[in-house]
Amino acid sequence: MHSSSPPSESTQLPAGVQVFQRGWLSSNNILLSSGDHAALIDSGYCSHSAQTVALVQAALAGQTLDQLLNTHLHSDHCGGNAALQAAYPTLHTLIPPGLASAVREWSSAELTFEATGQSCPPFRYDALLLPGTELNLGGRTWQVHAAPGHDPHSVVLFEPHARLLISADALWENGFGVVFPELEGVDAFDSVGATLDLIASLKPLTIIPGHGSPFFDHERALQTARARLDYFQRNPQRHRNYAAKVLLKFKLLELQRTSVEALTRWAASTPYVAHMGGTFFDDTPLETVVGDWIAQLVSAGAAAIDGDVLYNQD
Repeated sequence: MHSSSPPSESTQLPAGVQVFQRGWLSSNNILLSSGDHAALIDSGYCSHSAQTVALVQAALAGQTLDQLLNTHLHSDHCGGNAALQAAYPTLHTLIPPGLASAVREWSSAELTFEATGQSCPPFRYDALLLPGTELNLGGRTWQVHAAPGHDPHSVVLFEPHARLLISADALWENGFGVVFPELEGVDAFDSVGATLDLIASLKPLTIIPGHGSPFFDHERALQTARARLDYFQRNPQRHRNYAAKVLLKFKLLELQRTSVEALTRWAASTPYVAHMGGTFFDDTPLETVVGDWIAQLVSAGAAAIDGDVLYNQD
């Protein structure tokens, strides 16, 4: 299994809360367990699904997994759903509202897997993760809050007693996830700001992000996120450039190595990337635009190149 960071658990997390830190191809998985109940938040990318199942089984040591919840339905957060449902046939799966019909009828286009050039095996859902409600998970009561911006249907989970926030991609220690509605011409930067305001109002002591280690200084993280949001709002083209490189890096994480020619063909066939390359760079050939994005990844140390062969760099 490649491109997945070793799982880690912070000793500062409350009892019954484990974080499997997975890197960037797969989101973090958060296991909430008590003596008679276990729930998993987010399931990683499909190419890591066997590892996701193995991590959960090892942690539970024979106990069953009762519930699976997705903070949102991006492929790196729900790609392991099908494998977990196969491993635990009675697993009760909850998803945020908004794309329930797309999951029920399995529309990979509406779920944006086609637009991003990513994969996700079909899975079922059993109930909705409704904002404004509370859930008992792992012996703790969690609030469900809407967190639009990165994804219009995303939610975050907050446990007020320990002031513990599962923030998904709404807030990382050094930013937040690509604002995907903006790539479709939908104004969503204000939604990012509103979600950051929500998180500030919760005053969490501990934040478990969708990617990266748990962290404890929410004020500094919010300050960093607001500065990044302002940077993107002042020049949306910077956000599009960032988003394109994220999608290219994600594909490279999945493949680990590929040719520049093959990655360029993938970009041309991937709607989000082709749209950004064709619409926002006037008459510049897509091959030239992708080449520039690749050069930026190499310069940043996120990729290495040898002739026409491109390698992932972590």
